[in-house]
Amino acid sequence: MLFKSLEFKNVVGQKVKIVDIPVLEEESSYYFMIQVRLQTFITSIYKEKCTKKYYSFQEYLKRVMKWPDYEKLFKSAELKNNA
Repeated sequence: MLFKSLEFKNVVGQKVKIVDIPVLEEESSYYFMIQVRLQTFITSIYKEKCTKKYYSFQEYLKRVMKWPDYEKLFKSAELKNNA
């Protein structure tokens, strides 16, 4: 799976970086849900006056998504013979 990152300045002017944002095809069943969650996450961070400068979107999704959906989204393919 491919991941992207996003960097912006919050309301106070601090530089904030969000990493581990999954890149999904528009046909994916999780595409809309991830877009909405990302927008909600960015809005909450933008309004925050916190000193934290680095956020993981994957960790946020782990907290807010149902576990079976999270596993389906981030499940990695099993490698045969440790290849």
